[in-house]
Amino acid sequence: MLRTNFILIAVLIVCALSLVTSQHRTRRMVTQYEHEVARAGALDVEYGQLQLEQSTRALHANVERIATEKLRLRPADTSRTIILPAGERK
Repeated sequence: MLRTNFILIAVLIVCALSLVTSQHRTRRMVTQYEHEVARAGALDVEYGQLQLEQSTRALHANVERIATEKLRLRPADTSRTIILPAGERK
């Protein structure tokens, strides 16, 4: 009888430790999940901002301003432009 009680107490202790360990892992995983969900939300916001920035930078007026001011490009002179008929190559 005494031996059976010790075995049952040992099994009870092992079960209790297993329960505490699994609860701890679960809480840690839930915290990590919530962190990743928040990170995904922040990345979605950043992606939207990048798309807006890309569309702003791709506007014709912005591209033309950068070409003329920063790159010092100018429109092609029509007297130096040669138009080839379709199908003819040099």
